[in-house]
Amino acid sequence: MIKKLHLPLLMALVVAFASCGKPELKPEYFTTNPQVLEAVAGKVPVTINGTFPEKFLKKKGVIKVTPVLKWNGGEAKGDVFTYQGEKVEGNNPTISYKMGGNITMKTTFNYIPEMAKSELWLEFDAKFGKKTVDIPAIKIADGVISTSELVNKTVGTANTADSKDKFQRIIAQEEEANIMFLIQQANLRSSELNSDQIKNFNQTVSDVYADKKGKKINNIEISAYASPDGGVKLNTGLSENREKNTVNYMNKQLKKAEVEAAVESNATAQDWEGFQELVSASDIQDKELILRVLSMYQDPEQRETEIKNISSVYKTLADEILPQLRRSRLTLNYDLIGKSDEEIMQFVDSDPKQLNVEELLYAGTLTNDNAKREKIYKLAVSQYPNDYRAYNNLCEVYYQNGDYGQAESYGKKAANINGNAPEVNMNLGLVALAKGDEATAESYFGKASGAENLNEAMGNLYIAQGQYERAVNAFGDAKTNSAALAQILTKDYNKAKSTLSGVENPDAYTDYLMAIVGARTNNSTMVTNSLSSAVKKDASLAKYAETDIEFAKYDISGIVK
Repeated sequence: MIKKLHLPLLMALVVAFASCGKPELKPEYFTTNPQVLEAVAGKVPVTINGTFPEKFLKKKGVIKVTPVLKWNGGEAKGDVFTYQGEKVEGNNPTISYKMGGNITMKTTFNYIPEMAKSELWLEFDAKFGKKTVDIPAIKIADGVISTSELVNKTVGTANTADSKDKFQRIIAQEEEANIMFLIQQANLRSSELNSDQIKNFNQTVSDVYADKKGKKINNIEISAYASPDGGVKLNTGLSENREKNTVNYMNKQLKKAEVEAAVESNATAQDWEGFQELVSASDIQDKELILRVLSMYQDPEQRETEIKNISSVYKTLADEILPQLRRSRLTLNYDLIGKSDEEIMQFVDSDPKQLNVEELLYAGTLTNDNAKREKIYKLAVSQYPNDYRAYNNLCEVYYQNGDYGQAESYGKKAANINGNAPEVNMNLGLVALAKGDEATAESYFGKASGAENLNEAMGNLYIAQGQYERAVNAFGDAKTNSAALAQILTKDYNKAKSTLSGVENPDAYTDYLMAIVGARTNNSTMVTNSLSSAVKKDASLAKYAETDIEFAKYDISGIVK
């Protein structure tokens, strides 16, 4: 009877004593930096600081510590860290049995989306002498904040770089003709007025005026000149008479042809400018000497005297150069008027072959409908297969549609034609970045100097690389989702809120980022309203938000259900 009473007590004491001798490590012995793990550039880095307590690690003991990130259905193991007791021969850090010791472990996990809702554990493999010791695993941190990974979504809304058209609706044109005069005469000779040059000029004036839809006359300029071989007084009167007679002639021709056009005129007494141009273009003897005289003397009479003193060439000047300066120059200034926007879009649908490549590329700028733009640029590559610009703009269209395979295909076709085009390289860089290939993206961006929106593209790359401050600087004042993401990652929440409020075409991720700003600034109303709006625009964000540690302290069950 006495044995029966004392046996349970004896067993309890045995268990108690056995328990007192079992090594144990507690979560409070360890801290992590960051306290909540965070994804950076596709990695989850963590520094673990810990303490082995006094009389924990036996002098002949060895313990291996493995950080393990665990989530529902999976885990990832970090680097293994080994520590040894004082009497163990080896190269591992030694821990004092009597004093214990502090340890630091740095490890990194490759991020995958399932880690968003996970826990960091430490697992132990210990041998104290020849004895294997069971030390239970302990949880030391929660994780992972995956906000930086949203760049994989926001980069898809980055502004691309299109290839510009050279379409001009109004193109300035001019038509010229000359009426020549004999020396010291201002009368208009019939041989000049009946020349093919003047006839063609008059006919062009009539034709341009008749084409009311495609052309428009601005004015007709008459510039009358005298050669610089007479005195200034003589040449002034001579050039003015030539001007007057030519204006009268032109007005009569316009009246006869029933053409309404403004006639503007001027007279130049001594055409030194024309003289210099003709001499420069000639192979006349002592040409350089003549030009030097013109540069040395500004007074017209002194110029004339000095040139006449060059007797060896003056006769040649008088025979070949000066007669060309006794003239009235007629200039018809008019505009070619291209197709209207409405006409261009009508031809896109009815007869695209009536459009040249510049008109087709311009047509693509007249609509925000990507399906319509796709049609237009495909017409362009069909009709003008050697022009890289339409291929690049198709790359843009598919990128904006999220079809990165097609975007890359057309981008590479553009590069095959013009691999040096900055906008082509920038767009291919964005495609590579959207596909997660940062190295290729960086290579393309390096060849995109001068491309429109390159700084914004680089900002997205910097986020993916974990260089958040550089990203903020690259974005500048851009009002985009990615710019706001960079500001969130650098903890500039006021700036991020302002940026998101200024996004021109806010989408689901604009609202989602605003919800994160709300969560980080303890604004529950902003969290609820913004997250609700995000989920309404993109239902898939409900599941994403459910595991997003950004909202761990908020009840969002009513939003993500």
